[in-house]
Amino acid sequence: MENFMLTVKSENNKKRIDKFLREEFPELSRSYIHKLIEKNLVSVNKKKISKNYKLAENDAVDVNIPDPEPCEITAENIPLNIVYEDSDLLIINKPKNMVVHPAPGNTSGTLVNALLYHCKNNLSGINGVLRPGIVHRIDKDTSGLLIVAKNDNSHKFLANQIKQHSFTREYRAIIIGKLKNQKGTIETHIGRHKTNRKKMAVTPPTDGKKAITHYKVLEEFDKYSHIKLNLETGRTHQIRVHMAYLGHPILGDEVYGSAKQNPFKFLVGQCLHAKKIGFIHPSTLEYVEFDSELPEYFSKLLDIIK
Repeated sequence: MENFMLTVKSENNKKRIDKFLREEFPELSRSYIHKLIEKNLVSVNKKKISKNYKLAENDAVDVNIPDPEPCEITAENIPLNIVYEDSDLLIINKPKNMVVHPAPGNTSGTLVNALLYHCKNNLSGINGVLRPGIVHRIDKDTSGLLIVAKNDNSHKFLANQIKQHSFTREYRAIIIGKLKNQKGTIETHIGRHKTNRKKMAVTPPTDGKKAITHYKVLEEFDKYSHIKLNLETGRTHQIRVHMAYLGHPILGDEVYGSAKQNPFKFLVGQCLHAKKIGFIHPSTLEYVEFDSELPEYFSKLLDIIK
């Protein structure tokens, strides 16, 4: 059971408790939040409330989220763009708007549901029933290459490379504005945002983990820049946090930027693509690398802003 204590700020005055919690815990569905309230796992000022309770500034919200229960995730016939596959692993080119793994209250339509259909029982079980085969993840609105392990030995071998920072992970992004330097390295610590649980932030060393991103400008335009990024570490939202930290958030990123900075209605979410991935293969012990073309939405944006 995880416990979270939240204090209501002025901007959430008179907001319904279920809507407030949906914003604070974006990984949870509204129906799951309703169940938490019905089971008295949510209280305000130490009192029971209903799902339509309206908050007041400075209310103390106490949220208790039970540990995930073992559950059957349904295999779904969802098309996958498979770049490579063998008996040890798959390389998937994930589209925008696809969630990688299920979460409580949201157990369908994800990459894992598709993998269960495609791979049957041939997925590693190290991360449990909700994340079979998932060695690393990319955000819902980030497109690009993702590696999936078919057995536990491959999973451990690949995960160790990520831990040792020997994985090649190259991204492309379109950012707001122009960087001061054409290339450079961003080295900070990243941890959970102090007041907004759904965000990460640059923190003091005592509050976060080291995060290192290398970048290079590929093209500059009037209001935007097309850049290449290489991850040395893999913290949650690392590239998005680092670019916002430099004052140049990724185009379309409404979490770390602003909706007003995105004039392109067809772009939903950040313009960020995991273009290249490289690693030592767990069976051959040889270095392999996979590349992907920029997706249609990305190429369309480049054509427009040029």
